[in-house]
Amino acid sequence: MSVAALSACYVPKPVVNNQPESALLANGKLWSSLFIQSSAEYDALCYQAYNFAKISLNEALKTPSAKPLAVVTDIDETVLDNSPYAVHRALEGKDFDAPSWYQWTSKAEALPLPGSLDFFNYAASKGVTVFYLTNRDEVERKVTLENLKKYKYPYSDDSHLILKQSVSSKETRRQAIAENFNIVMLIGDNLSDFSTLWDKKPKNERSKNVELTQSEFGKKYIILPNPNYGGWEDAIYGNMRNLSTAQKDSAIKANLKGY
Repeated sequence: MSVAALSACYVPKPVVNNQPESALLANGKLWSSLFIQSSAEYDALCYQAYNFAKISLNEALKTPSAKPLAVVTDIDETVLDNSPYAVHRALEGKDFDAPSWYQWTSKAEALPLPGSLDFFNYAASKGVTVFYLTNRDEVERKVTLENLKKYKYPYSDDSHLILKQSVSSKETRRQAIAENFNIVMLIGDNLSDFSTLWDKKPKNERSKNVELTQSEFGKKYIILPNPNYGGWEDAIYGNMRNLSTAQKDSAIKANLKGY
């Protein structure tokens, strides 16, 4: 598929400024990371999400279940904060790539998101099993567990850490957990952490599906803020992974509204 045909949202155009072609993308990551690292508002949003999670879990505990209860959570930007990686790459004028990401996760230095540790310990205290369902790769298993154990997250062991094996969609892995557990809550920073309704879907369809499932948010679906990356950004790029930085810059500009 040609770049011009990837979606009706935009047609990539040349970057027509005198800055390096990566400036828009890199500066955007710096600005969003500044919000994550420096704003009390970001902390408040995280606490708000986990407060709602506790309320919702308490409601779920009132309903008898034939299966043991489980909470399924993402890790990155849901449990652990990786904004230092985004800053490091942005200061180099670069975006994500796997080798640099592995270098970061190997440090096992990501900090807990506000409210996350308290919530998962609360869930465990109520007999609710926690599964960490992540798209980190198998080679990151040891360091991921090291990072979770450093802060004493419950169920931080091999049997409850579900890594990506072949596909990024989490649906098959969710279904495997659901065979033996009643999943009462899904927690993530990306809508695809909840359902295939948001797996690699166009921007407008993602928004429509949020509207259709609005009653689930704050109840079964608990979402954390992530302005740095995710399915929302992929949708801007037509869910294509091979765009140049200049093409990404054009896509970003084409999806902004001004006056």
